[in-house]
Amino acid sequence: MEYEHVRAVDPDIADALEDEVTRQEETLAMIASENHVSKAVLEAQSSVLTNKYAEGYPGKRYYGGCANADAVEEKAIEYAKELWGADHVNVQPHSGSSANMGVYLAVLDPGDKILSLDLTHGGHLSHGHPANFTGQTYEVEQYEVDPETGRIDYDEVRAHAEEFEPDIIVSGYSAYPRDVDWEAIQEAADAVDALHLADIAHITGLVAAGVHSSPVGVADFVTGSTHKTIRAGRGGIIMCDEEYASDIDKAVFPGTQGGPLMHNVAGKAVGFKEALQPEFTEYAEQTVANAKVLGEELADHGFELVSGGTDNHLVLVDLRPSHPDTTGGDAEEALEDVGIVLNGNTVPGETRSAFNPSGIRAGTPALTTRGFDEEDMRVVADCIARVIDHPEDTDVKADVAETVADLCDANPLYR
Repeated sequence: MEYEHVRAVDPDIADALEDEVTRQEETLAMIASENHVSKAVLEAQSSVLTNKYAEGYPGKRYYGGCANADAVEEKAIEYAKELWGADHVNVQPHSGSSANMGVYLAVLDPGDKILSLDLTHGGHLSHGHPANFTGQTYEVEQYEVDPETGRIDYDEVRAHAEEFEPDIIVSGYSAYPRDVDWEAIQEAADAVDALHLADIAHITGLVAAGVHSSPVGVADFVTGSTHKTIRAGRGGIIMCDEEYASDIDKAVFPGTQGGPLMHNVAGKAVGFKEALQPEFTEYAEQTVANAKVLGEELADHGFELVSGGTDNHLVLVDLRPSHPDTTGGDAEEALEDVGIVLNGNTVPGETRSAFNPSGIRAGTPALTTRGFDEEDMRVVADCIARVIDHPEDTDVKADVAETVADLCDANPLYR
């Protein structure tokens, strides 16, 4: 990729952009929330729609000249409805967190009660963390995974709900490697006359492809990110029944946002259209298969997996049993040195800081986009294990770096 127009204005920025292309081509992107979009999505995201203000919704804009913006947004909505089977879709949220904010604003008042999964057990900041607007605006209590199994105890969630009597229960997680029983959460919500928000930010693509169960038609609201496993333009999405459509749309605009980022909406539309093709189901299936092999191989190398494995696109490793003196931050830094990019992550029963936690989280969406298969994942798992076992061994790290380079060359990106 060339950035000649950028270079003419600011060579430093052009250098950074070109260096980022190189970084992505020459490293293994294993942060579970990252992916590589297609050139078609990149074109849409960088289109002239970045120039257009389109406050409002198709056919009801506050500015003129919105015919093309309307066409793009209508397509994004059409494709989203087909992908997830939702009655109503809002594609304007700038992010998954913005989508969650839209739901809260639509149905909650300040001080209302939210019941959600604790961040260190796999939840998300926008589900009620005290540093986030949710924790500062609403009364929040949080459930945890079972300490023995690493899985959600749905009976315990219901018991907690009956004691706390929340106004809304949040399901859907950012570091939970297992399939979610949406119906069980819905039963807990029904038992206390609460609403149910399912946040599928990480698994939007897996749900769309049918390789993960869907909360659409079960939960009152479904939110998600559009740039993770779905590989569309960066942003968020809200899905709901028609009874909530007007409240949701008003909460997004003018409630929490002004004009939509129409170039991002275009990227969403293009990515959604790609996800409607048969090849996308194959991609999603391979993503899950790759994660399972990655987890199995890491376990064979002596690492402890939270919940014992994975049903989706990520594995969560608790380093304490196998490497008690190694933090997630230590592992993240050592692996990045050899071209493997993942993140340190909190684990259930966390005893360290969230800034330098006790685990690592590794995902397979981006590697699968590049064409990695199960055999490749066995090699990747071996590389991860060798580096964490010998983080200061320059010979080991040099050998692993060479293997990473070979894997990248065999699975090129944007070339």
